[in-house]
Amino acid sequence: MTRTAKPTRRAWLAGAAATATCSGLSWQTVAAAAQPVKPKSVAAVLTAYEHGLHADVLIGKILEGWKQDGGPGPALKLASMYVEQFTDRDMARPMAEKYGVPIFSTIEQAVTVGSDHIPVDGVISIGEHGTYPSNSKAQHLYPRRRFFEEITDTFSKYDKVVPIFNDKHLGPVWSDAKWMYDRAKQMNVPFMAGSSMTVGYREPEIEVPIGCDIEAAVGIGYSGLDIYGSHALEFFQCHVERRKSAERGVKWVQCLQGEAMWKVLDDGIIRQNVFDTALAQVSHEAGDVRRTKDSTLFLFQYADGLLGAVFMLPGFARGTSIALKLKGQNQVLGTRFDERTEPRHPHFAWLLKGIERMVHTGRATYPVERTLLTSGILDTALTSRVQHQQKLMTPELAIRYQPVDYPHAPDPELNSRPDR
Repeated sequence: MTRTAKPTRRAWLAGAAATATCSGLSWQTVAAAAQPVKPKSVAAVLTAYEHGLHADVLIGKILEGWKQDGGPGPALKLASMYVEQFTDRDMARPMAEKYGVPIFSTIEQAVTVGSDHIPVDGVISIGEHGTYPSNSKAQHLYPRRRFFEEITDTFSKYDKVVPIFNDKHLGPVWSDAKWMYDRAKQMNVPFMAGSSMTVGYREPEIEVPIGCDIEAAVGIGYSGLDIYGSHALEFFQCHVERRKSAERGVKWVQCLQGEAMWKVLDDGIIRQNVFDTALAQVSHEAGDVRRTKDSTLFLFQYADGLLGAVFMLPGFARGTSIALKLKGQNQVLGTRFDERTEPRHPHFAWLLKGIERMVHTGRATYPVERTLLTSGILDTALTSRVQHQQKLMTPELAIRYQPVDYPHAPDPELNSRPDR
């Protein structure tokens, strides 16, 4: 939920109630935010657990509170862990010992907590970090599909389904991403995935109403194309999905580098003022952006004709942003993901808040199709890059979904009820 000023608590509750009504949930008692809720149990399936890794800033908040300081936390309790790689900086074993959480040697054992049934209410799968190979497209081959397959195989074996959250993008290759999505649909698994950037703080706040007309949009990203391209694309998508008649998917994707990526600006295919506004939102190096080594453009066209453009500027930009030109407005809107580090990377607290709500309600807090679409865009862009920057048609990305008006930090309040 983007906005020009922080809404009052009453205003947010009214909006939340309207959203809940549309999604079929009861929000009649949403104002009773501080009332205690019985915690739901979750199993964690992890590649690695070290200080500062995603396992730490998500699972650590279940164990030690939203700020990881022993204070209030989510209405979740950690029942078990599966950890694939133990490093010399491992936190899983000491945290397990401290909080009495068993670590199991298989995913099935973690999901069943070593029993002959599934006692947990949800599973958090974090296939991120650790030592894994990369493919020819420079994608880190984290075992997200394998984790998901073993989790859902356990569901089938014990004839019970519970919600699953998959950290970051699906796949990472498209065939795996689509397989995960299709299996979730087939088995009626409540399924969420994606980046913490979609629910983190933004600076400045901008108003992008659902149903608006977006004439142009440009995103800025940084760091590695695979590891941070997923974040940049999801941050971009969570804004443009709010446009009129969205979302119906993407028709084609192209990855451009060198002179070709800047030619789209020179030729007016991408509006220079929209790019300039997006770049101005993030800190960056001085000098000519066009001299930046390894700059890359993810260019793609949506089914309704909107052109998507995400400029990855490693070594030049130091943040993630978007600029939007809305029909009827002279000013180009721009905002960035405000990547705060204290207390303990708070954007992950708001990501965990969304997960908490799914586990308690049994319904995805926002559509997994957003992550499926951005996973497909990213995989196709990286394919285009190794195929001499070809434009690739993407009939498989005709992905339809209805966005929801879910807020971002500092809303919803972390102590609000997750079961409404």
